[in-house]
Amino acid sequence: MMKKLKLPFISILIICCFWSVTSFKSEEERKEKAISEIINSRISVDKKAEKILQKLTLEEKVGQMAQITLDVITKGENVYVSDEPITLDQKKLEEAIVKYKIGSVLNTANNRARSREKWNEVIKQIQQVSLKEIGIPVLYGVDAIHGTTYTEGATFFPQQIGMAATWNPELVQRGAEITAYETRASSIPWNFSPVLDMGRSSTWPRLWETYGEDVYLTSQMGVAAINGYEGVNNDLSNPNKVASCIKHFVGYGSEKSGKDRTPSYLPEIELREHYLPSYKAAIDAGAQTIMINSGIINGTPAHADFNLLTTLLRSELGFKGVVVTDWADIQNLHNRDKIADTHKEAVKKAINAGIDMSMIPYDFNFTTHLIDLVNEGEVSINRIDDAVQRILKLKINLGLFETPYPKVEEYPDFGSKDHEKVAYDAAVESITLLKNEEDLLPLKRGAKILVTGPNANSMRTLNGGWTYSWQGEKVEQFAQGYNTIFDAVKNKFGHDKVTFVAGVEYNHYGQYFEEMNIDIEAAVDAAKSNDVILLCLGENSYTESVGNLHDLYISQNQRALAEAMAATGKPVILILNEGRPRLISQFNMKMNAIVQTYLPGNFGGDALASILIGENNPSGKLPYSYPMYPNALGTYDHKPSEAQEKMQGMYDYNSSLPFQFPFGFGLSYTTFEYSELLLSKKEIDPDESVNVQVKVKNTGDVEGKEVVQLYVKDLYASITPDNKRLRKFKKINLKPGESKVVNFKLRADELAFVGADLKKTVEKGDFKLMIADQFEMFKVSEMKKYQ
Repeated sequence: MMKKLKLPFISILIICCFWSVTSFKSEEERKEKAISEIINSRISVDKKAEKILQKLTLEEKVGQMAQITLDVITKGENVYVSDEPITLDQKKLEEAIVKYKIGSVLNTANNRARSREKWNEVIKQIQQVSLKEIGIPVLYGVDAIHGTTYTEGATFFPQQIGMAATWNPELVQRGAEITAYETRASSIPWNFSPVLDMGRSSTWPRLWETYGEDVYLTSQMGVAAINGYEGVNNDLSNPNKVASCIKHFVGYGSEKSGKDRTPSYLPEIELREHYLPSYKAAIDAGAQTIMINSGIINGTPAHADFNLLTTLLRSELGFKGVVVTDWADIQNLHNRDKIADTHKEAVKKAINAGIDMSMIPYDFNFTTHLIDLVNEGEVSINRIDDAVQRILKLKINLGLFETPYPKVEEYPDFGSKDHEKVAYDAAVESITLLKNEEDLLPLKRGAKILVTGPNANSMRTLNGGWTYSWQGEKVEQFAQGYNTIFDAVKNKFGHDKVTFVAGVEYNHYGQYFEEMNIDIEAAVDAAKSNDVILLCLGENSYTESVGNLHDLYISQNQRALAEAMAATGKPVILILNEGRPRLISQFNMKMNAIVQTYLPGNFGGDALASILIGENNPSGKLPYSYPMYPNALGTYDHKPSEAQEKMQGMYDYNSSLPFQFPFGFGLSYTTFEYSELLLSKKEIDPDESVNVQVKVKNTGDVEGKEVVQLYVKDLYASITPDNKRLRKFKKINLKPGESKVVNFKLRADELAFVGADLKKTVEKGDFKLMIADQFEMFKVSEMKKYQ
């Protein structure tokens, strides 16, 4: 009897299992179809996100809040190292998406750039699995901060500090448009840029990723970048646009030590005056996502600060987009910052504080911890729904449900000559002439030139970090088709007129600032047969904690080279190629000319050569105050007690802030004369504006661009006012002998400061308005506090 029953029993079991599998599959298909119907419906994006949310399990919701790095799902010996050429590991991919429901991926594999075709292949496979299993596309993100960092053949612009030195928001916007196009061409829709941190500390290794020390300049450039990335109307469905990510909210760069990710002690009045306005401007411009400061402010890690992430960011500033962590920063609440005794407790603190998405990046513990926390009542389901709905809205707005990956051929202008021309123009406008004794520059054709220094023949130093790799150490593998400073000068002045002797070299295989092959005598010997010396000094590439410094002076080897070159008696042109202002006061007086190139990108060598020969006129202006001494660091908008400022903008030697070169400074091959500064009113009330005009004339012999900078000084206030503040600027072009009248409209609320009660306030009293050597006095009639 048992034998007779055995076969039918097995058959029934097989049928049941088959029914179970097919039922499971049909459930997945039904969900995918239902989500597709929601996406194709005519309801609002908010309603679409809400309806999709209702169809997700807790596990699927939590997965949407998780972001892993690409190495986790590629073939390789472990999650930190991938095989080359990279290939997705189907088992690992299914574990990430089928088991853990991961909703976002970032970064490249093995810390190196890929071809567009490879990006398309990889992201296409990820999206196909995600859409099949969950019905929701993955959101892919990358740090494309001065071009599409991890894509071969992408167009690279000057780093942000160089773009700030152009003082040209239109150029910043155009550069961001090109970066957005080329990032989308790489199948990536989310860009972790722009950096809106303030570069107010010369020692900070991420200063070059900022727009400099002034919050107004940073705000203007940040808005221009967002308009370029997302479009003026923030229409992310445009296949040429990406979602921007303003970072790192807030106060990053204010570290007491000047070293990366170390604690800040930041009074709220300072936070609101100098660090917060750039983020407010970006939020008002519609930025879709924001990344959080990795550091600690006043003892509390930003990633666990409810007052910062919810009260300030959400309630006060009205940010409605996605809040994402920086790299492993929820884990750091336990591992580094010691405010959570377990990783699970760290997840609880961060999510309840206001984090929407965790950049995990290597494991899936975040998801299991968060699911447990919801089931235990430690994190509310409403907090989860709130975060996931924002993430879904972003994916819908980006058009990822309809087009989860584009076709490579849809982006024919990737790396085009037109794009490269914009990058070249940006490099030209960023380069800043700081000294030019006896009009040594531009150089005459036919001059015999010695090119020397560790930055003279390196594409890596021209680009800096976040270029083809995180620290920029792989630049030489990908940038051989571009010109170093030496190459570009040879091409411009003639191969037979230019000699190269390094004198000092960076050890690219050792520590980032280690130098080797010190042969200064060889450079001295070479100088004897040349007319002029092009001395290229600065820094090797770096970013984040790798770039921490103990000494802001330029290296002693480079100083020795500079002094040896000066001792030859030949004219020396110092070319600075650096991410932050390394101190040169020990030999500055011995240099005949000084040119700051910052980190100008792949076309920096060509741009510099064109300026050296006079084909282009330098127009860059410093976006930071260049310090003279390591114990005299500060900013132009200091308090009066910190320095006594002279009329020409420099400082007394005995001042606490003797700057080598002041904020906003930059010379030209021509001269400009300012006159006829006029104000429409000499007294305004707090709801009025004053119209300002000034006449600017090119009094030299060559065409040039000038940055007209308007500063205001509040003479007396209830708290000590800043020395002066940049309130407006405009870049103009003038032919020889040409004049233009430049107009500004200055609102009374733009004169406001953050008072002791933390309210934005303008007070009754006298103000001094300054443009170049022109100034006028005017009054505000009464006090007002603004919302």
